[in-house]
Amino acid sequence: MATTDDLLSYLIAPDPAAPRLTRSVEGMDHDGNRTQISVVEERPLTIFLNAQEIVTAMTIGDYPEYLALGFLRNQGMLGPQETVLGVDYDEELETVVVRTDGQTNYEEKLKKKTRTSGCAVGTVFGDMMEGLEGVTLPAVTVKTSDLYALASVINRTPSLYLEAGAIHGTVLCQGNRPLVYMEDVGRHNAVDKIAGWMLSEGVEAGDKLLYTTGRLTSEMVIKTAMMGIPVLASRSGFTAWGVEIARQVGLTLIGRMRGKRFVCLAGDDRLLRDADPDSVGDEDKKHRRKGADV
Repeated sequence: MATTDDLLSYLIAPDPAAPRLTRSVEGMDHDGNRTQISVVEERPLTIFLNAQEIVTAMTIGDYPEYLALGFLRNQGMLGPQETVLGVDYDEELETVVVRTDGQTNYEEKLKKKTRTSGCAVGTVFGDMMEGLEGVTLPAVTVKTSDLYALASVINRTPSLYLEAGAIHGTVLCQGNRPLVYMEDVGRHNAVDKIAGWMLSEGVEAGDKLLYTTGRLTSEMVIKTAMMGIPVLASRSGFTAWGVEIARQVGLTLIGRMRGKRFVCLAGDDRLLRDADPDSVGDEDKKHRRKGADV
């Protein structure tokens, strides 16, 4: 079982190429006293696919290569057959260029945008369901003991959120073990970084669980399914369309994970209830992460 001793084992080391992620800002507190707090930086990153400009994302600035690769993959612009020849990041120009061996012509697709309920880069191009055609997710058994273990570890992880707030986290997990953890100002950016890391490292998705601090909306379900991950969990709530799509593609969808409580609205038959909920303690308020009161 994962323990708090594992906290740092899955945190990717700070990106040596990243600019400073937080800054100290002076303000006034509720008593009228001057105070200094740490706030998260936010900066633009323009993503190119070969010579075509695709989108400008607002991001904290770390792992731009993973973010670009994951975003293009999750938007269906980077197919599994294409070979990535290189990923070039220019910090001064705030751009990242993904170079492939294929032709790039997404003029029409870029005109057909669906504004989603996401933050940062939540846009889905064209028909939201187009990318899910032919997607079949494996029926993976999920142990409730693993869910409780993961929630306990993730909630106590040293993070940018605990330092400065105003940020979302996403964790790729296998069984009761977190594998990699990413944060950003938008939950979509954090998910795309995970997707980019998996693509870069050649990580298989069929036996993984994706944990997010954000809402389980339609586009979050679509991204997870397109990544081939069969289980999506969050401490936040659901949208009806997100639940409908999860049931359609066979995704196990678990939300409102707080202490011993959770709700499974898709794939309940794939849950193995091997842990007594009454043996799970309540969360300590000081360890509660983003979405704890949603």
